[in-house]
Amino acid sequence: MRLPNTAHTSRPWRIHELTRDFRLEDVWTLPPSSGPEDFEQLVRRIASFDPARSSSCVFRALFALRRKIGELLGWDDPDVGPRSTRPTLRDRMPKDLRDAPSGPEFNAVPFTSVYLLDDEWAAEIVNRTVHGVMHIGWVRDPVGGCRGQMAIYVKRTGLLGTAYMAAINPFRHLIVYPLMARELDTNGRTGPALDADPPRDHG
Repeated sequence: MRLPNTAHTSRPWRIHELTRDFRLEDVWTLPPSSGPEDFEQLVRRIASFDPARSSSCVFRALFALRRKIGELLGWDDPDVGPRSTRPTLRDRMPKDLRDAPSGPEFNAVPFTSVYLLDDEWAAEIVNRTVHGVMHIGWVRDPVGGCRGQMAIYVKRTGLLGTAYMAAINPFRHLIVYPLMARELDTNGRTGPALDADPPRDHG
């Protein structure tokens, strides 16, 4: 379920220090969990999520199309990916965040973990269209349990980035985020993570 931006901005997350020049695009609630110890499991499930293995054929088709277009137009070439010399969030992090674990590696999507704390995790993607940040926070729900809350920040790269975000907005809101939340809920009920391998930290 989509939430107002204030559901994210009103909380004292560390991510606010790093994204002052980004635009907060969306805030979504994720499936509920039982307690604080489940945050690490949620982080692992998200990092190991593979759109190509989604139960939704629409979801699989969208990501396959995006990947193919990216290959044809060079949006995701290695020189503008995680190994790029372009600025990243890690370049602006204070020492305590740099010393913290960065979080698990992603298995199937070109995101890079930035930092992992007890109640928040940040990951980023840098390519020719955008510098995007995914933030997962851990919050109490009204019935006393805990759940994840996802926020998406974006810094557009020129006219290409502006056009790209305008083109994908309907798909993000109507298909991608709702189906992703459903997949996380389904897999969370059937096992601790989508990938049985232990998380690998870089901190």
